[in-house]
Amino acid sequence: MTPPGNPPDRCNRPGCSGRIEATGFCERCCRRPLPEAPPSPESPPMPESPSTAESPSTAGTQRRARTDRLFTVGPAGDGLLDLPHIATPSPEALVVEDPKVPAGGKTCGHAGCTAIVARPYGGQPALPKGFCERCGHAYDFTPRLAPGDLVGGQYRVVGCVANGGLGWVYLAHDIRLENNPVALKGLINTRDPDALHNMGVERNNLISNSHPDIVRIINFVTHPEPAAGGGAPDGDGPDSNGDGDGNGDSDVPTRYIVMEFVRGMLLSQVRERIIRREGPFGEDRIFEYVLSYGCRILDALESLHRKNYVYCDLKPNNVMHYADQIKVIDLGATRKLGDEDGVLFGARGFTAPEVVRLGIRGLSVRSDLFSLGMTLRALSDHADRQPPGLGAESYRRAIARATAEKAADRFASAREMAEQLRGVLREIRCLRTGTEHPEPSTLFAPAATLLDASLGRVPPLERWLSGERRPLLDPGLPAADRVPRHLPVPYPDPGDPAAALLGQPTTSGPRRLIQQLSTSEHKRVSVEIRLRQLRAHLELSELDAAEQRLATAGKLLGDRASHDWRISWHRGLIHLARSEPGAAEGEFDRVYRDLPGEYAPKLALGYCAERRGDAAAAERYYQAVWQRNRSQGSAAFGLARLRLADGDRTGAVEILEGLPEASRHYDAARIACVRIFSGRLCADGDSAPPGRPPGRPPGHGPSCPGLPGRADLASALDRLPRLYLDEGHPGGPARDRLEAETLEVALERVRAEAAAGVRGGTAGGGGERVGGTAGNQGGGSTALFGAGDEEEEFALRTRLEAKLRRLARQAPTPGGLAALVDLANSVRPRTRF
Repeated sequence: MTPPGNPPDRCNRPGCSGRIEATGFCERCCRRPLPEAPPSPESPPMPESPSTAESPSTAGTQRRARTDRLFTVGPAGDGLLDLPHIATPSPEALVVEDPKVPAGGKTCGHAGCTAIVARPYGGQPALPKGFCERCGHAYDFTPRLAPGDLVGGQYRVVGCVANGGLGWVYLAHDIRLENNPVALKGLINTRDPDALHNMGVERNNLISNSHPDIVRIINFVTHPEPAAGGGAPDGDGPDSNGDGDGNGDSDVPTRYIVMEFVRGMLLSQVRERIIRREGPFGEDRIFEYVLSYGCRILDALESLHRKNYVYCDLKPNNVMHYADQIKVIDLGATRKLGDEDGVLFGARGFTAPEVVRLGIRGLSVRSDLFSLGMTLRALSDHADRQPPGLGAESYRRAIARATAEKAADRFASAREMAEQLRGVLREIRCLRTGTEHPEPSTLFAPAATLLDASLGRVPPLERWLSGERRPLLDPGLPAADRVPRHLPVPYPDPGDPAAALLGQPTTSGPRRLIQQLSTSEHKRVSVEIRLRQLRAHLELSELDAAEQRLATAGKLLGDRASHDWRISWHRGLIHLARSEPGAAEGEFDRVYRDLPGEYAPKLALGYCAERRGDAAAAERYYQAVWQRNRSQGSAAFGLARLRLADGDRTGAVEILEGLPEASRHYDAARIACVRIFSGRLCADGDSAPPGRPPGRPPGHGPSCPGLPGRADLASALDRLPRLYLDEGHPGGPARDRLEAETLEVALERVRAEAAAGVRGGTAGGGGERVGGTAGNQGGGSTALFGAGDEEEEFALRTRLEAKLRRLARQAPTPGGLAALVDLANSVRPRTRF
């Protein structure tokens, strides 16, 4: 154990094991170690001097607080990527009166030295000049420019406004351009050769960049070094004059980068407002703002990555929010991929694990995406309001993929990550506002068919020929082996050699398509050909052949197969085709992990949850799809099935009525509404569906189990003439069947009321009159048919008999014809005299 009163050799703070340097601070966490024992009476602790309150860290905190009060934050607009509006009174208000050494000191950097210099010690403020205790190299962090200096004969210095990773940033006025404010960036330590090198890198990177979300370079100028400065002037090392004394000549000028002056808040300051729940950053849109930051930053990163550069040092302090825009600043750490010269700069906690482990050799596009993921996590971790519904889980998965430990598990490009963040952003916004924000997927084509087995279809003639006289309404949950053909279809990968061939429309059936693709010149190397053949085998129920196609696709991908969502997606389809929804759910969950902003995996997971009886999970998945895009009919039908399971006819119809007329599933939804309002939900002797709200529709008591109320039936009969059936003809076989089904249930309702002694809608058994819209269960004065109870039943029987006789004409066999004629005779009303 460390003797009392002596500092330990290793940091004893939780989670840190760094070495305690001669300064008394840890080289990793930059803090003093915790005391292991009370100080002895002979060695009382040193009292804090007045200067301790003005230590760099404390002074920096106070300076940030003063600066933060200068910003005015207004509300955001209603656009998807809109941010709160940030304004400052003037650039001059941001000038620091007493520029100090950066809080926590700086890395020495000489010849790769990683020691921290210029830190406070023994309760005393840090010295801006001195020598590194590890390598002995001199450092000097005093500002090189003073207010009033004229740099390059054009820029009048106002003062320091900040210090970046490598250099002081000054506000100056361009005297040749109406005193326009500009930012001058020089070096904090001109004796640091790596800083000089990286400043040159930053200059070159800024020259080659023209993206609006990356700080813009205006000019390069020089200015004589202060007489006592002794800084390295030419960027080749600390001993620029070659005399070996470590000092450059004072008459050689220092170079400065002239950049646009951005008036705004660093994201680190935004984070503090999020923690304080201040203004717009305390509202329930905070996750939307964070995702908007992510999408905008990714657009800037994509422009760098296209030029084979990586940013390397993304963190909240290197992104600024100004007005309602963002600006990526400080390109000093940016490197060209493959260039292994110089020293790598990065912030602890934001640097990818492989970069920490391998250094420059670990840099890649994916290491930049890791840093962005950690930046977004830093902003959102302290938000006290989570996104609604599935939005919180989708956000968590997006950040988890970006910050995965293994680089191969992360997003492959800034564009790919941006697409998924935009999808998650749309999902969260739609779940919060209830207003759709659709956007076509770039990965999945919409399903041509509906994920519904029967609810949106006119009942077939077999419904009357089966002998089942009182069938229940089928909610329409498809069998698992039928689902693969109703799910969205992945677009071919544009990088696949057969992408152009597979992108062409075809009228070939599945068998012929398999044969045609087998003759393609790309069949030996194309993964997409194997996957398209796999789906064709599923259409033919050839499951073993589908498995073989998937195995071949996996071999072509090699090591990438375990990270390719297409493999998991198609494996899930095969499990469904084998009626294994549990195994399929695990595969679709992996796709959701990789593609948290996509519709398709959520729709598949919604089905799997519904199939295993988890209504709450199914609701979350379906709502995430439905609220975002009201044309997604499969999600709407899934939600309608969940409503019907609770006996909520009106709720099911309200969902289906939300499909726009432009949706390919619009007509199926209108048919389903009629069937829901006229269907029997449970049989005689069965209990009513669970979960019905207290104000349940009349007619679900012992006398009328599962039958719709009169208002429901009236709505169904009112909607029937407006349905698009039989190619638009006012009469036809489909309309006859649907109307016959509705009339049968209406007659059953009237007869049940009569048997229970309910006459004229005066008793509590549900014989109310109808006069209004769907779902209106209040009393009225209009019967379904006729002026009285007997006339009503007579009219129902007459109309139903006529429909059943029309159905008899559709019978394919003489036996079917006879059965339908007998059925018509059985409902024929008694002749009146």
